[in-house]
Amino acid sequence: MTTPSLEVRDLRFAYPDGHVALRGVDLTVPAGERVAVLGPNGAGKTTLVLHLNGILHATGPSTGADGSGGTVTVAGLTVDPKDRACLKEIRRRVGIVFQDPDDQLFMPTVGEDVAFGPANLGLRGDELAARVDEALAAVGMSEHRDRAPHHLSFGQRRRVAVATVLAMRPEILVLDEPSSNLDPASRRELAGILRELPVTVLMVTHDLPYALELCSRSVILDGGRIAADGPTRELLADADLLAGHRLELPFGYTVSL
Repeated sequence: MTTPSLEVRDLRFAYPDGHVALRGVDLTVPAGERVAVLGPNGAGKTTLVLHLNGILHATGPSTGADGSGGTVTVAGLTVDPKDRACLKEIRRRVGIVFQDPDDQLFMPTVGEDVAFGPANLGLRGDELAARVDEALAAVGMSEHRDRAPHHLSFGQRRRVAVATVLAMRPEILVLDEPSSNLDPASRRELAGILRELPVTVLMVTHDLPYALELCSRSVILDGGRIAADGPTRELLADADLLAGHRLELPFGYTVSL
């Protein structure tokens, strides 16, 4: 059987102030699947994402003194902050695109931003240039390679942020609110790009129509637990389910089975 891209088992996490953010999350994402993570503010979505590449970490299978525990496995590798080599590889395999592209773009040119990650892996010369070309082509930004990122539109900067992650050739692409602050044309263009990417996608979003457009499966995370897991269309057609977890479709937008 093909190893899943992501396996989360009994993931529990409490912050130092005592706030419990995750209360036993179980989630399996097969390779190549696209899954939307839905839920109200404070549901634990960001905490879950930050566990996927070891920025945050549980204490292991047994419950820790702080209430944290569980395991996260990426393509067969278990996230272990004590194993630096393993953690480095997991961070290559899990590419996170944050909500604000300016959090990821800091080099003088687009090309240098996209090259930054692979260069840190030791790539040089033609191999590095090919990796940059590949990533920029995937997001339709090749012609902007020599431009300063801050001269681009917001939508273009978000596409470059995606390219910086794709240049690492990740196993999983994690997108945090990818449609936020985009005009309709940029939103549509980004959807077309994401739809064609040959990677596993985990998309955290409040944009329910975007989830329906791009992800065949969705999970609803609320109160630190998975409250629902199923076909996106089925979840979004359940008005009582959405209301129960403070999720709303745009006014006038309906989903039918």
